[in-house]
Amino acid sequence: MRELETSLQQFGEFLLKARLVNEKAAPYCVRFVRRFLSRPASDEPLADQVRRFCEELEQNGSCQDWQVRQAEQALRIYCVNFLQRTDWHGRPQSAVVDDQGRTGPLAALDQMRSRLRTRHYAYRTECSYIDWARRFLAYVAEQQGVPHPRVESESVRNYLTHLAVQRRVSASTQNQALCAILFLCRELLGVNVEDLSGTVRAKRGLHLPVVLSLPETAAVLEAMSGTTWLMAALIYGGGLRVSECCELRIKDIDFDQGLVVVRSGKGDKDRSTLLAEGGREELRAQLCRAEAIYQADRKSRLAGVWLPDALDRKYPNAGRELGWFWVFPSETLSTDPRAGVVRRHHLSDSVIQKAVKAAVLKAKIHKPVSVHTLRHCFATHLLLDGVDIRQIQEYLGHANVETTMIYTHVVKELRNPARSPLDILRARAAKTGKNFRDS
Repeated sequence: MRELETSLQQFGEFLLKARLVNEKAAPYCVRFVRRFLSRPASDEPLADQVRRFCEELEQNGSCQDWQVRQAEQALRIYCVNFLQRTDWHGRPQSAVVDDQGRTGPLAALDQMRSRLRTRHYAYRTECSYIDWARRFLAYVAEQQGVPHPRVESESVRNYLTHLAVQRRVSASTQNQALCAILFLCRELLGVNVEDLSGTVRAKRGLHLPVVLSLPETAAVLEAMSGTTWLMAALIYGGGLRVSECCELRIKDIDFDQGLVVVRSGKGDKDRSTLLAEGGREELRAQLCRAEAIYQADRKSRLAGVWLPDALDRKYPNAGRELGWFWVFPSETLSTDPRAGVVRRHHLSDSVIQKAVKAAVLKAKIHKPVSVHTLRHCFATHLLLDGVDIRQIQEYLGHANVETTMIYTHVVKELRNPARSPLDILRARAAKTGKNFRDS
């Protein structure tokens, strides 16, 4: 039963991530697959079992025609897309442990997921680590030609070299893969990874962040409107990360102190940052709209919003309180990938990402601008205004001031740019009344 629920939970995550169905339909697709898998075992081909199941739904009158089609679509996605793309999900538990008692891929990934949640890793970090661990185990299995590979230090070195040489990934991507693999080896497989000095590492150069000038920033914001403008204004006005903006809760807005409180930011750290005077009326209006959605959800007796860590057990009613409700709630319901319940989630970060991209095109700015660029602009423009770098570090939530120092390189070029010798030559020619090409 536990294996079934784990597989269904992963299937729900797959539906939402791959966007093969609407978010509203995802929980019902999982429900139909659960009903299908709960049937007695049969020796019939899988296609015949699916056809018979859909015929039974149609004959007993419990489902309408569109529901039968939805069930058929859910089973097709589960059997064709999900099981084939994640082949370890279909293996029986007995095939997970090899003759030497080593942990197999499926058990290792399940235990890794549980260990990550015990350590309170962020959900996106959890998904990233699981994905890298799955790729690593598949690579080692392919190299050794066995279903249950033996993981050693050499396996880690070979895979990291493969990423750098064959896949040509960036240094940050290779480091992320290394962190995930080290967690898998040390915490789950009991493999002591030795010296990795022989590994080919991806080169990491000094890259200055893309920063907009004040007129360019104003042009981008003027090209936006509505909720996405308010989100962009909060990100630029307080130096928020896009996920921190999307995950803001009503209780985190302090109009009296002029602060935005960021809870469980990067590194699971809390901090406070600036709430600009501009946009406060629009923010108050947004809070009123969020409260109206909150009241409608309470009348519909929906599950409360998601709470971090064990707060939902410590304060079981907090998720149904207004203070914990999202500042930017989603218009549609979705399935919680961890709890498996249908509830109201916050607005997806893709909404603000697309809006900023469209605004940049409308403003005719040809720099590679993203939402995170507004956070870079916040830090750089404060430095230009003479704000102490230690204070900016606190606003941004950087653990080390060295991370914040990168903006000083940008400010140097913006504040005191050197004069081009071509301009000096032109000025000299203008004084003498000659064409500078002839001078």
